[in-house]
Amino acid sequence: MKLTISRKLLLGYLFMALLTVLAGAYALFSLQRLHQVAHDITHRNFAVIEQAKKLTDALLAQESAEKRYLILKDPLLEQIFLQRSLEFQETIRHIRSLGLDRNTQNTFNEIEKFHQRLHDTFIEEVALVLNDQVPEAQALSESVADGTIDEIAKRLRLIQVQTDRSITEKMNQMARRGRDAVNITLALALLSLLLGVSLALLITRNISKPLQQLQRAAGMIAEGNLDHHIEARRDDEIGALAKSFAEMTKRLKILEELNLDASPLTGLPGNLAIENRIKSLLGQKKMFSLCQVDLDNFKPFGDKYGYAWGSEVIKEVANMLKGYITETQATDIFIGHIGGDDYVIVGNSEGVEAICQRLVKDFVQAVRKYYTEEDAQNGYYIGRDRQGILQKFPLITVTAAIVTDDGTRFADPLEMGKIAADLKEYAKTLPGSNYVTELDVQKHHMRHPRIEQRRLDLEYNP
Repeated sequence: MKLTISRKLLLGYLFMALLTVLAGAYALFSLQRLHQVAHDITHRNFAVIEQAKKLTDALLAQESAEKRYLILKDPLLEQIFLQRSLEFQETIRHIRSLGLDRNTQNTFNEIEKFHQRLHDTFIEEVALVLNDQVPEAQALSESVADGTIDEIAKRLRLIQVQTDRSITEKMNQMARRGRDAVNITLALALLSLLLGVSLALLITRNISKPLQQLQRAAGMIAEGNLDHHIEARRDDEIGALAKSFAEMTKRLKILEELNLDASPLTGLPGNLAIENRIKSLLGQKKMFSLCQVDLDNFKPFGDKYGYAWGSEVIKEVANMLKGYITETQATDIFIGHIGGDDYVIVGNSEGVEAICQRLVKDFVQAVRKYYTEEDAQNGYYIGRDRQGILQKFPLITVTAAIVTDDGTRFADPLEMGKIAADLKEYAKTLPGSNYVTELDVQKHHMRHPRIEQRRLDLEYNP
């Protein structure tokens, strides 16, 4: 392989990067070790010393309360002793949660046993005092309590000495590790610096590689290949440009998917866009409505007048819906085309219901022009059913079903769409063009023998 300047530069940067990574990794590892030691000192050793002093203070307070009680026989001094005893025990429990070494843990276990003995001894002294056996209580204090206090104090001093020694050892350990980390990191840094100075005159050539990558990526995107991955591992303007280019590619891919998903007949967004819009609104926990629109008696119409004329009716409905959006400038209303003669309206509840009202009202006049004059005047047409038998078919009507939620009832668009579809099937059993909501159905079942629907009598009057 010919060792060109670009390849030399690449090898040099790789080697320099390796040294930099090693220096950084070693520095981070060293800092982590130093941090661990420092954390151990501050959160364990210092805590142990502090808690040991707290135990000592509590012990001295107990000793004072015990001696004064034997003299004054004051119940308040008894309460002080018992309160300090509780503080002593709580402090012991806190110390154990620090994760002590075995020797220190054993020492605190011994302290706890001696303290329990002191507590029990004091209880005996109180009982003797209450029975007017003060000399016996004083003798018990001198023979047992004083010795127990001395044992506890001796072990507390031992813990403090051991902890101070441990802190000193750890501080020395931190100093040694710090010196080693500084020396090795400086050596690696100096080596990297020397290589960097040697390659300073060739740095500009490094710019050509990412620019060539972007050029190739632009060519591939122009050819329609949106799956090309762009590396953007630079912290400069070229890296930022590469990242922006990658984001732009992702957006183009999404737009391409939406474009492919759109209905070629109406130009309205298809199932993917519809599902994404509903999913987004459900996630926002904001009240909105989903409306499914369907044409009734459309299949017989297509059989008689042909698929091309049926396509014109489908486009007519789409144009009507888009026209309502344009007239009202309702930017938060989304219109989608599921396929065939099924449409979807998604948006704020008032806006969706207003569109349904207009669609139901305008549809009969808009669809009339797609019939022969005779069929339009009759209000029906003669066609063949699926068995090939001639019969009368009513003119096309429109049915819409509205479901409203704020993301609390439905977990995903499929659940919400299922309820809308069920409601639409119910609405299709009603005569004429109409739209219904869940509230209409509730009113029907709870109060009225017939559903209180908002529908218009759309029978043609010649």
